Amino acid sequence: MPAVVASFLLFFCIMAGYFAVRPVRDTVGTLIGADRLADLWIGTAAASLLVIPVYGWLVARFRRSVFLPWTYAAVAVSFTVVGLAFRRGTPGLGLSQFFWIFISVLNLFTISVFWSFLLELFRSDQTKRLFGIIAAGGTAGALTGPLVTDFAVSRIGNSGILFLGAGLFVLAIVCQRALITVWKSNSPEVEKSAFDRGRDRAIGGSMWAGVPLSMKSPYILGITLFVVLIATVNTFLYFEQLRLVTDAFSDAAARTRFFARLDWIVQSLTIGCQVFLTGFIASRFGLVALLSLVPIATAIGFGVLAGWNTLAVVAVLIVTRRFGEFAFVRPGREMLWSALDNETKYKAKNFVDVPVYRAADAVVAQLDKGLRAGGFGPQTIAIIGAMAAAVWALNGWWLGRQHDAAAVQQRADVT
Repeated sequence: MPAVVASFLLFFCIMAGYFAVRPVRDTVGTLIGADRLADLWIGTAAASLLVIPVYGWLVARFRRSVFLPWTYAAVAVSFTVVGLAFRRGTPGLGLSQFFWIFISVLNLFTISVFWSFLLELFRSDQTKRLFGIIAAGGTAGALTGPLVTDFAVSRIGNSGILFLGAGLFVLAIVCQRALITVWKSNSPEVEKSAFDRGRDRAIGGSMWAGVPLSMKSPYILGITLFVVLIATVNTFLYFEQLRLVTDAFSDAAARTRFFARLDWIVQSLTIGCQVFLTGFIASRFGLVALLSLVPIATAIGFGVLAGWNTLAVVAVLIVTRRFGEFAFVRPGREMLWSALDNETKYKAKNFVDVPVYRAADAVVAQLDKGLRAGGFGPQTIAIIGAMAAAVWALNGWWLGRQHDAAAVQQRADVT
C-alpha cells in the first residue's frame, strides 16, 4: 500500500502538470491554424524519433533511479523557459510551433516512462489489481490541472499556467524518490530480489534496440497496430474539434476555458471508474473487455457524427472516447507489456508509445488535410473514423485474448 500511495502521488503530479498546460497548447493550435497544424504533425513525429535514441542511450548507461528524475527536471526547465517567453505577450509563429511540438511529444514520453518504471516494480498479478488505483492518481491530477487552468488563466495568464506546470514536475521528482525509498523499506523481499541483485542498474544494449524488439513477435506488432489505431481516431477527432471550436469562439481565452472544461469533465467521469471498476473488470472479464468496449463505443459515436456534425456531438464523442481511454484502454494497454522483459518494457514500449504514435498522427493529419482539400466533407471523414474504430475493436479483442490466454498458461505452469 505505501508503494501504491507513492505511485498514486507521482502520477498525480505528472498528469496535473501536463493537463494544466494542455489547454494552452490547444489554444495555440487554433492560432496556428488547421493547415499549418497538419504539417506540424510531421515535425512532431520527427521530434519523437529524435527523442528515442537519446532515451535509449540513457536507459542503456544509467540507473533508472538516476535518469528518471533527469527526465522530469528537463520538463520543468523547459516549461519555465517557455513561460518566460510567454510573459512578453502573444508568442510568434516559431515559438508557438515549438511549444506545440514539445507538449505533444512530452505527453506520450513522460507517461510511457512512468508506466515502464511501474511495470518493473509490480508483478503481473499485481498490475491487474493495482494499476486501476494508480491510474486514478493520474486522473485526479488530470482533473485538478485543467480545473486550476479554467479558473486561473484569466488571472495569471498562460505564462503563470506554465510556471505551475513546472512546479508540479519538480514535485514529481520528490515523489519518484519517495517511491523508491518506500518500496525498499516496506518490501524487504522485493528489495532482495530486485534492488540488491542489481535490478536498478543500466539495462545496457543498443540505444536503437527498441526498433527490432518491437518487430520480433506478432504480439508486439499487435500492440503497435493498437497504438496506430488509437492515434488514427484521436487525430480525426482533434481536427474536427479544432475546426468547430475556431468557428464557435473568437476569443483565445474562451477557447482555453472550453478546452480546460472539456478536460476536467472527462477526468471527473474517469476517476471513480478507475478506483472501483477498472481492476474489477480486468480481474473478472480480462483485458478483452478493457481493450474492446471503448473502440466499439467510438465507432458508434463516429456514426452519429456522420449524421449530425455539430460541436455538441463532437464534445460528447471526445468526452466518451477520452473517458474510456483513461479509465479502461490505457491501464489495459499497459498491462499488455507486464509479462515482457525489462529491455522490451523500456525500449520497445517507448518506441511504440512515442515515435510510432506520433508518426501515425502525422500520416492521419495529412490524410485529413488531403480529404478536405479534395472536397470531402466532415461526414466522409466521420465514416472513415468509424471504420478505423471498428478495426481497433477487433485488434483489442485479439490482444486481450492473447494476453489472457498467456496468463492462464503461466498460472498453470506455476501450479
